[in-house]
Amino acid sequence: MNENEISSIIIDVCFKIHTSLGPGLFESVYEEILDYEFAKLNLNVQRQKSIPVFWEDLKMDIGFRADFIIENKIIIEIKSVETVAHVHKKQLLTYLKITGIKLGLLINFNEALLKDGISRIVNRL
Repeated sequence: MNENEISSIIIDVCFKIHTSLGPGLFESVYEEILDYEFAKLNLNVQRQKSIPVFWEDLKMDIGFRADFIIENKIIIEIKSVETVAHVHKKQLLTYLKITGIKLGLLINFNEALLKDGISRIVNRL
């Protein structure tokens, strides 16, 4: 599957969850349910994956933690906040650059309409 096919599956799962539960829960609740749903779909999922950052000869073992990396092709960052800050999108773009992954989805479940909470971030896609 390519990035667009995988992202379509991810977004469908997110809509299913949001339609059933709505906004207002902790990020950890949405994360746990997403993990459960992705497992049912037999997707290759890495949850809370530690990503090292390299600077010259220095390796920092935990530069950041990705909420999810799906099929080694998409990073998902989950939010449940009133407003997604511009810096959240910039952070996800940085994560994509560091990993070489081309597509990221920033998903804020704390929206009345989930479509308003989905941001697609690309890195040379």
